[in-house]
Amino acid sequence: MSGPERTLENSRAIRLEPLRRALIAVAVCLLGVSPAQAQIYSWTDANGQLVLSNYRKPPAATPVKSYAVPQTTAVRATRYVTSDRLRQYDELISEHSQRNGVRSDLVRAVVQVESAFNPRAVSPKGAMGLMQLMPATMKEYGVENPFNPVENIRAGVAYLRRLLDRFANDERLALAAYNAGPAAVDKYDNNVPPYRETKDYVARIDQIAARPLEKIGTQLYKYTEIVDGRPITKYTNTKPRSGAYEVVR
Repeated sequence: MSGPERTLENSRAIRLEPLRRALIAVAVCLLGVSPAQAQIYSWTDANGQLVLSNYRKPPAATPVKSYAVPQTTAVRATRYVTSDRLRQYDELISEHSQRNGVRSDLVRAVVQVESAFNPRAVSPKGAMGLMQLMPATMKEYGVENPFNPVENIRAGVAYLRRLLDRFANDERLALAAYNAGPAAVDKYDNNVPPYRETKDYVARIDQIAARPLEKIGTQLYKYTEIVDGRPITKYTNTKPRSGAYEVVR
């Protein structure tokens, strides 16, 4: 390569390196929260585009660079999980899924997106453990140690079941409520809130779960049921046979 050509190539490399670092930083921020180690892989695809991923495997024989993200509190990744780590909680997930009538593949997907099966995960918002329980949820379900997988999964699956009941088994809405809170789903007329994090959260679980997320019909009924002396608002896509109700969509 001649002198001018080498100079041009070096100039391009100098300009691209800050861009590569910036893109890696953006990718790390977008991945979410998990206090375990993460690994970011970088390569160039057939179209010359820079690809950054923490779980997708690059094509065979493709030059790859690896960037370690050690002990970070700013990365939450739907990253690759070894089969041994996944199977470690398989019986526990199956037990509570059956007990609550929630499909186990959906619970596994929630655990992967929430914590990547890290029982010690803690988010900046205070969510803890495998299913990232918030303090209010822990108190309601009697969780003493959120880092205990048995307690965490028991409460997380029971809470997910309650959200499914509230939103008439619409898994999209229940997951949106798990991420952003039921009030956020109510605020947007029983639709997935337009928050980027929540939309990505639902989409990622939909991609990971064994089958697509179930949706309800366009007609939704709202009614109140007394449970343990407390009025609980519920939603169903089946018209109630008795009692007062409201058509919300």
